[in-house]
Amino acid sequence: MAEVFYRAVREGAKGAYSEAQLEAWAPQAEPNWDRPDKLLDQWAWVALDDQGRMLGFMTLDRTGYLDMAFVIPEAKGTKVAPSLHASLLAQARDAGLTRLTVRASILARRFFLKQGWQVDRRHMHDAAGQIYETYLMSLTLGAAPD
Repeated sequence: MAEVFYRAVREGAKGAYSEAQLEAWAPQAEPNWDRPDKLLDQWAWVALDDQGRMLGFMTLDRTGYLDMAFVIPEAKGTKVAPSLHASLLAQARDAGLTRLTVRASILARRFFLKQGWQVDRRHMHDAAGQIYETYLMSLTLGAAPD
């Protein structure tokens, strides 16, 4: 997952962010093993290709916050992200969640809008000394589709 995250940020988001922003967002491909792993308390879905190589992943915490959604650059625009999103929605409904939230990057915002999410407000996010334009978004869950 760390490699997918790193490549999605450093390669996939190149051109949308400054080099300083990319460096601060994903400083290294290896995870920081000194920090607690927040993913231990989240549901996670991964997409693999036929050779077992990870193409992308999404995570959701138990409050309905979609924490991470990343695909490798060559999987952008394919069915990988929509498939991960569909699995995430099914789990959210099964868990009885009625509303999901996310803080989306300028690139992820487009994907979430296509999936029916709404922008609640624009948010300038300060992380690692860099300011990022993000969007606080939400999705109200109805009944599962037939």
